Amino acid sequence: MVLKRSDSELSRGDDAPFFSLPGADGRTYSLDSFADAEALLVVFTCNHCPYAEAKREELNHLADSYDGLAVVGINPNDAEEYPDDSYEAMRERVEEGEVRFTAYLRDESQTVAREYGAVCTPDPFLFERTDEGFELVFHSRIDDAMSPDEEPTEYEMRTAVEAVLRDEEIPVEETPSQGCSIKWRDE
Repeated sequence: MVLKRSDSELSRGDDAPFFSLPGADGRTYSLDSFADAEALLVVFTCNHCPYAEAKREELNHLADSYDGLAVVGINPNDAEEYPDDSYEAMRERVEEGEVRFTAYLRDESQTVAREYGAVCTPDPFLFERTDEGFELVFHSRIDDAMSPDEEPTEYEMRTAVEAVLRDEEIPVEETPSQGCSIKWRDE
């Protein structure tokens, strides 16, 4: 396992890169699918990484708890090398209720992960809705537990989401997420 720290090319104020991806529920999703949301949390994640797995329940909590927030998991991993990250395995997680995100999407081509500059799982990007679409306001870890066996004491993404939904400044500093490297296909 290669541990990576998040380090995207996207900066605060940048527009969310476009995507159109299949969801584990059989629907296709794009940014327009979430136009009613006040905030959009795009998290590059997967099924097999222990770091991503350790954040799944918190992402479910965020999706369940905030009406104005859409939580979108995007799995870009090479499913040929990592079958646990296949579209079928994603569907099973959703059908069994283990993943309750607003949408859990498959980035088979890995194009979307590259456009966002995602490097690890989980790699979260919080966007605020604007008149033109979604603008990046926070690219940071989900909470302060930096390894799968730690218990979080600070839920930083919750704090950021609440500030965005109240149209206030985000009161926490950005700290890079860390996790397993994205499993890029050999080109």
